[in-house]
Amino acid sequence: MKTKLIGYFSIGYPTVEESMEIADSYLRNGIDMIEVGYPTQDPYLDNEYIGNTLRRAGQNLKDNDAVFDAVDRLLQLHEGLPMILLAYDDSIRAAGVENFMNRAKKSGISDVILVGERDESTKNTLIQNGFRISCYVTYPLPEEEIRLAKNSNGFVYLQAKPDGEVRPGCETLGQCVKYLRNRGIESPIYAGVGISTPDDVKMVAQAKAEGVFIGSALLKQTQDAEKLSAYVQGLREARDSVT
Repeated sequence: MKTKLIGYFSIGYPTVEESMEIADSYLRNGIDMIEVGYPTQDPYLDNEYIGNTLRRAGQNLKDNDAVFDAVDRLLQLHEGLPMILLAYDDSIRAAGVENFMNRAKKSGISDVILVGERDESTKNTLIQNGFRISCYVTYPLPEEEIRLAKNSNGFVYLQAKPDGEVRPGCETLGQCVKYLRNRGIESPIYAGVGISTPDDVKMVAQAKAEGVFIGSALLKQTQDAEKLSAYVQGLREARDSVT
């Protein structure tokens, strides 16, 4: 099994048309899966760069229907596109959970990364209506996050690099993945946050995670087609070097 390369972009940024071109460039150069950011004006969990793309996208796509109209256009351009939708809880609530679900189902979206949860009500409603909801697990592997991941039905989004304390015996990403498996998590584990270099991608592949998210570092390459192509080729070669 090869670790999937998952490329992020905010739909509607810098414009709707340009976001379509970004997705096309990712797929053309060998990105395996797309992570699409649902616009928000309060992306408090994202870094400044990604946050600004989400805010700008929200200026271009004013409401839930506009967002999913753009998603539909993307899916029409790329039939069968493997896609994950990232959305803040507040954005879904602002759109209306029923409205969000109706449009997402119509678009054929089933995988959602839900972030910034006020409580578990939005997640539970989405799961009850057939969506696969991912859970984010930070590097220290706290018990509550493991519990939530075990009770969800989507993949686990695992922090790829430590930024402070770690669980004893889980100093490496590979040990973190193994620990989650031993705790009974059978869902796919995708790793991300801070991934930017071929060595980072190689580390994730060696840890036997099923996917790796590349966000800001990939999006910043889209202004130069040759740089983007070379960058993704380097990521692919690093991934493919792991047997």
